[in-house]
Amino acid sequence: MLTRKQHQLLLFLHAHLGEHGVSPSFDEMKDALGLKSKSGIHRLISGLEERGFIRRLAHRARAIEVVRLPDDISGKSQGFLPNIIEGGLRGRNVQNIGRPLRDSSGETVALPMYGRIAAGTPIEALRDNSNFVDVPYGLLGRGEHYALEVEGDSMVEAGILDGDTVIIERTENAENGAIVVALVDGGEVTLKRFRKRAGAIALEPANKNYEPRLFPPDRVEVQGRLVGLLRRY
Repeated sequence: MLTRKQHQLLLFLHAHLGEHGVSPSFDEMKDALGLKSKSGIHRLISGLEERGFIRRLAHRARAIEVVRLPDDISGKSQGFLPNIIEGGLRGRNVQNIGRPLRDSSGETVALPMYGRIAAGTPIEALRDNSNFVDVPYGLLGRGEHYALEVEGDSMVEAGILDGDTVIIERTENAENGAIVVALVDGGEVTLKRFRKRAGAIALEPANKNYEPRLFPPDRVEVQGRLVGLLRRY
């Protein structure tokens, strides 16, 4: 059984595809359902996928396959053929591309890839809700997760290299010594080891060529903690 919001989103996806031939953006979905944040849309999409109504396809911008419609849509749930909703592919053959959010064995999950994060000089993380990366399911806990690509060499002694993909569990709290995604002064995002020092927050690199940075607690917000790492050779 679908919740009211899940039902509304599924029908909106189906109608938007029929009318426009491309996927709605996350902002369009948020506005259509009257939600205040896109995180609610992520949860609804995950719920629809888990219930077998849609499949999200990795490595494609906003690609969603509508597998079936609710049984209360008279005459449309039986024999319903799946359509792929994919932004920017109007007029192209988009059948059988990409992979679902979770593969048939349940071994991988497609996490949103939000962008690049500095492991050296902090940079703004680019939130891109249209890109995904396949992650082994065993790396994830019960919380909400996302992926970031590392840029820089300041965490090499912790085994985190330039170009690695880090898996982050979303949280606002961290224990001393944890490697976290930290937001500094509301505008810089960096991957560093987190420590509390005599009323201050230290963001420590794992490279002897870089110095720790100290901040008053009100200038640092934890946005997640490292739970896994992917590397391509």
